Amino acid sequence: MKITEIKTFIVDAFRVNYIFLKVETDEGIIGYSEATLDYIDTPVVSAIEELKRYLIGKDPMEIELHHMHMERDYYWRYGPVLTSALSGIDIALWDIRGKALGVPVYTLLGGKVKDIIPVYLNGWFSGAKTKKDFAEKAKSTIAQGFKALKWDPFGDSYLNMTKEQIYNSMEIVAAVREAVGPRVDLFIEGHGRFNLTTAIRIARELEKFDIGFFEEPLHPGRNDVLLKLKLQSPVPIAAGERCYSRFDAANLIESGAVDVIQPDVCQVGGITDLKKVASIAEANFINISPHNPAGPGSNAATMQVMATCMNFMNLETMFNDVPWRKDIVTETCYYKDGGLVLTEAPGIGITLNEEFFKDHPYKVHELRHYRGELTNIFPDDSVVWFNKRD
Repeated sequence: MKITEIKTFIVDAFRVNYIFLKVETDEGIIGYSEATLDYIDTPVVSAIEELKRYLIGKDPMEIELHHMHMERDYYWRYGPVLTSALSGIDIALWDIRGKALGVPVYTLLGGKVKDIIPVYLNGWFSGAKTKKDFAEKAKSTIAQGFKALKWDPFGDSYLNMTKEQIYNSMEIVAAVREAVGPRVDLFIEGHGRFNLTTAIRIARELEKFDIGFFEEPLHPGRNDVLLKLKLQSPVPIAAGERCYSRFDAANLIESGAVDVIQPDVCQVGGITDLKKVASIAEANFINISPHNPAGPGSNAATMQVMATCMNFMNLETMFNDVPWRKDIVTETCYYKDGGLVLTEAPGIGITLNEEFFKDHPYKVHELRHYRGELTNIFPDDSVVWFNKRD
């Protein structure tokens, strides 16, 4: 079998664009994947075109070999753009391998160790502005059978927060905790916002709400400073979504600065490196809870890996998505009892429906976090994207 073509598609998804890949072979087996990198779309597509020159004519089953060449032969290794391109290709090659052998990718990675992938929901708060809004949306979400929520209560704050701003943010956290009760897991997102002093103050305030973890409280890149926070934080610290290789993730894990590692399959190096990062974390007695706020390809690929990992904690997934998600992709997983269930579909378990892509062309999207639009995450007509089963 040989790779004959690699095609990319940029599809509008309201808050970001999804970057999809289609890898074709001379035997008619097609690999689908995603390489979404928020707000940096066209450079990723250009990087895929660079990697394509090496890949055309190669055997798609030789995934480790190609992964090595795509790292070794492009001198400016890693970084978000090149590794996102590499990640998308890697995922598509695993999809081809699974389809060629007629099995899900998780079978090729050692087999499942769990049937249900526990999830926590992001995006459930869409449109919320006040503590009452957050509380009502949290309560209605949990009433539908969900068991864990994550959100960023910090508005447009950056680096520092006044005492009043911290108090206002903690009022939102308190309102959500009261609304959902003590048995629901709550996780707080920091988006890499704060300096060390502010992050310590916030972490201490969060203790009273029994928070599962405080995610990315500091700007990434200084593991030594993050360790200072972890040593003073009464709540667990999570980070790692901006690790752009297994080496980045290994440095973060072995620094001792995190309780939970959060690599993203679309940025860390695809299925190949996500599995390796999980093993490194397991050897250091650290849980893995992947960053996964992107689209259907990211979700499908991450689930395949996490089904095989003993140290897997839970998976981020979006509660809602654009109403056209069900048009542009066919997904085979479904929600049940607090998690997503993988089917026996070969490969990663999705099919891209290209005929609908033209209806949702590329749009320029900008980061919402510091413009007072943090909760404008989905359109008003957004819908729950997954099916539920009892």
